[in-house]
Amino acid sequence: MRIILNGQQAFGKSVLEALLDRGEDVVGVYSAPDAGSRPDPLKEFAEEKALPLFQPPSYKDPEVWDQMKALEPDLCVMAFVTLFVPEEALYLPTHGTIQYHPSLLPLHRGPSSINWPIIMGKTKTGLSIFWPDNGLDEGPILMQKECEIGPDDTLGTIYFKNLYPMGVEAMVESVDLVREGKAPKVDQDHSKKTYESWCKAADAEVDWSKPVQDVHNLIRGTDPAPGAWTMLGGAKLGLFDSTMADGPSRAPGEVTQISEDGITIAAEGGQVRLARVRGEGGAKVPGAEFAAENDLAEGAVLGG
Repeated sequence: MRIILNGQQAFGKSVLEALLDRGEDVVGVYSAPDAGSRPDPLKEFAEEKALPLFQPPSYKDPEVWDQMKALEPDLCVMAFVTLFVPEEALYLPTHGTIQYHPSLLPLHRGPSSINWPIIMGKTKTGLSIFWPDNGLDEGPILMQKECEIGPDDTLGTIYFKNLYPMGVEAMVESVDLVREGKAPKVDQDHSKKTYESWCKAADAEVDWSKPVQDVHNLIRGTDPAPGAWTMLGGAKLGLFDSTMADGPSRAPGEVTQISEDGITIAAEGGQVRLARVRGEGGAKVPGAEFAAENDLAEGAVLGG
């Protein structure tokens, strides 16, 4: 099949690499417009392989549709795409378009679908390969794969150890199913849909008066991005590598222990230990190192 790869960043590059390694005929690569000083890994890889590269600022432009049509594609593979792609472009390839989404649709539609299941304390998540349409993550399902969320898993561990490698494999498997004419199109049960918007820094402020499990879930569900935080002496303190810790009930936000294992802080009904923290404008450092350099002692109260 003649394949268009539409994506960005490391995941897009990995999917393209996997397709090329198995000899797929990739006739064009669509990547995100340039932003900032760091080049997109997918763009760099496409240029390295001398593949036709396109970076339209919008997919709503009929000239972009004509450009895609001229490639005579059989299938478009969307691997991490943040720009909206309308049906006029999605349906151009002979077999349409398939897309990766890191949740078990119809659950957790939206742009931060890895963060929110962890924040909500769920023990399972997964990925979906689906046939996109003009709805937001609403198209029929081609394939789904599940993974467990462990008690100390973070956004980073779930993505890089599970959803990233599983996603690359699932995209390749899905291409094979399309080629063989065996790719399912199972309608989503829209009555079970959930949607969450971007998980932003404002969502990641820790309320130490909340149950300790909720605090732990928030910290790990935003680790490494956007990063949970609290206030210390009028400045933000970033919180990372959280684990639950034993200890008696103390005032919410109170620092109960500083050790080589990190800084232990009380919440409602328990305590969490942060192995690493980040002062405002600084780098992530071990909790004990930060405490020593900033005169943070047991009995201090964070937040507020």
